[in-house]
Amino acid sequence: MKTKLKNTLIMLCTLLSLNVYSVDNKPLSEQIENLKQQAIALNRDLFILEEDLLYPPATQIAFYVATDASELFTIDSIKLMVDDELATHYLYTEKQVNALAKGGVHRLYQGNVKQGEHQLTAYVIGKGPQGRDIKRAATLTFNKDDEAKAIELVISANSAKEQADFTIREIE
Repeated sequence: MKTKLKNTLIMLCTLLSLNVYSVDNKPLSEQIENLKQQAIALNRDLFILEEDLLYPPATQIAFYVATDASELFTIDSIKLMVDDELATHYLYTEKQVNALAKGGVHRLYQGNVKQGEHQLTAYVIGKGPQGRDIKRAATLTFNKDDEAKAIELVISANSAKEQADFTIREIE
């Protein structure tokens, strides 16, 4: 699939770089621009097709991270386990932490699991108030059906406890 994509893009780039004379009444620059737009549309279609082939909805799972607890918790890293197997590990940069604090959402993982019951555990490491280290884990048991599944870890402020709450939930 990737070889076909590369060959197609190489062919399109070659066609775009050729010095061809116009047969139509349209200027050559307009024809080149049309070819570029067609190449962009083809690339988009190939990307969507590749995503559908790699992550079919019957097995697709996506995991997101969001936070609104920047004053009580600053995320450093996260380790995601699916059925006691490491799915991914991620170390956040300062820029990414700032983006999350401003309401951004990070797609941490996209993969495939069989249909049925699964357990997902997120181990989060970060800094709390006064710079103290905090390590937390949150777990969710979910049932994977024939539809794509989206799951989100939400780190939210709990001002009554003066600490962050870690909640994993399915996104409908």
